[in-house]
Amino acid sequence: MNRDYKLLTPGPLTTTRTVKEEMLFDHCTWDDDYKAITQKIRADLLELAHCNPSEYTTVLMQGSGTFGVESVLTSVIGADEKVLLCTNGAYGDRQVKICEHAGIDYVQYAEPYDRIPDAAHVAEILDNDPSITHVSMIHSETTSGLLNDIESVARVAKAHDCTFIVDAMSSFGGVDIPVADWGIDFLVSSANKCIQGVPGFSFIICNTARLEASRGKARSLSLDLWDQWNTLEKDGGKWRYTSPTHVVLAFNRALDEMKAEGGIPARSARYATNNRMLIARMKALGFGTFLKEHQGP
Repeated sequence: MNRDYKLLTPGPLTTTRTVKEEMLFDHCTWDDDYKAITQKIRADLLELAHCNPSEYTTVLMQGSGTFGVESVLTSVIGADEKVLLCTNGAYGDRQVKICEHAGIDYVQYAEPYDRIPDAAHVAEILDNDPSITHVSMIHSETTSGLLNDIESVARVAKAHDCTFIVDAMSSFGGVDIPVADWGIDFLVSSANKCIQGVPGFSFIICNTARLEASRGKARSLSLDLWDQWNTLEKDGGKWRYTSPTHVVLAFNRALDEMKAEGGIPARSARYATNNRMLIARMKALGFGTFLKEHQGP
């Protein structure tokens, strides 16, 4: 069997040898030098998100991207609150399953897998149902590769004073997202996507005021977003429970390599070039694209 192949999946994806080699070193989760790496990662992610640390913070959460999404949904939506889930693929549908399992009050606005949620329709739903307090949607819906218009929906959510949650699993780091300027309150991604680390933890860019307001709402102990953040803050980068140390070291290296490559602009350009090349050469073989518009890079 040929094991020397390249992954064309949106994550896990092919990582560099130098990222893998970072995992050869064993760290203790309590060590000050390891906690300093955690704090560096948190700061680097805020910078990539164009967020001021006086208004936003970063929480690292053990587990895959879905753990991070479930952490946010089950931690920031209270028992007397309600979320509008805008869906057009399997990952939006997964948010529905999370809410059903956790007993979170929700309403679903579903579009076909090749169409994006319409901000005007979101505004109409919010106008007709003032009990909705949160809006959540996917940015890059991996089901089809469709890139949703989160900027327009964010404006609508803000106009209705709703907390806006974004699953940017397959886009953060590969597409520039000015989180604060667009009014995103919680953005979730993971180590093994566009930053090109390895699987093992997710991260959440949080509006600090909205995060502080979520204290006591969590339906899970392990996935309590506020408590995870509080421990990271008061203990200088100490994770609440055992952290995936080797994955963290690899991710820190991946962040440094991304910066050396030229940051998000360079990575986005490379992904877009690869995307166009794949489409053109598959077309020459007789294959067409499922999406006719809103194709992500």
